[in-house]
Amino acid sequence: MIDLYYWTTPNGHKITILLEEIGMNYQICPIHIGKGEQFAPNFLTISPNNRIPAIVDHEPASGDAPFSLFESGAILTYLAEKADAFLPTDLQARHTVMQWLFWQVGGLGPMAGQNHHFGVYAPEQIPYAINRYVTETERLYRVLDHQLSNRPYVAGEYSIADMAIYPWVYLHERQRQDLANFPNVRRWFELLGTRKAIKRAYALSLEINPSSAAAHTRRQTLTSTKPASLQG
Repeated sequence: MIDLYYWTTPNGHKITILLEEIGMNYQICPIHIGKGEQFAPNFLTISPNNRIPAIVDHEPASGDAPFSLFESGAILTYLAEKADAFLPTDLQARHTVMQWLFWQVGGLGPMAGQNHHFGVYAPEQIPYAINRYVTETERLYRVLDHQLSNRPYVAGEYSIADMAIYPWVYLHERQRQDLANFPNVRRWFELLGTRKAIKRAYALSLEINPSSAAAHTRRQTLTSTKPASLQG
């Protein structure tokens, strides 16, 4: 059993997507970041950085005591390795996946996150900051569009790299990005949007937080299929 400490953010969606893809038994432990629940002392013992997502694996492969892990990239890698899925064993193929996972964690996520902050949440509209992060987000979309120009998925085969990137591209309108300008990204985005596991992950976000951004966009793509975490 995996305990997933989660909120309905792009980084949270990464983990629910993978857990739904591999069919691993898990339960959601909601951490409402809008209420500051990530700063609770008991959560600090699991996630020293006071950020979601984080997990506790109650059945680690080693057979040892429960194992906790934070940082979305580390969690994706750990779960993929545990399930032996969505992360190649071939050295070069594996590190092709890892480089795009790191690209998302170190590039697209932080830049799109600042884009969201200054464009949507900041109490003051600062044109320089908005333009800076919209422009940098556009550059990153062009990098992704080029990478997808001759392959169906980011690293060739569907992998945790795609799962990491998708939730950030899901919010492209908030980032002031038009997918018509990135035809390869749009094709990839639409392809991933047909996956049952991704639909279940976003259905779960509506169960947890109906007022989330995901609840107000692309609702028509969601199905009534119950996520693994909500199954009896």
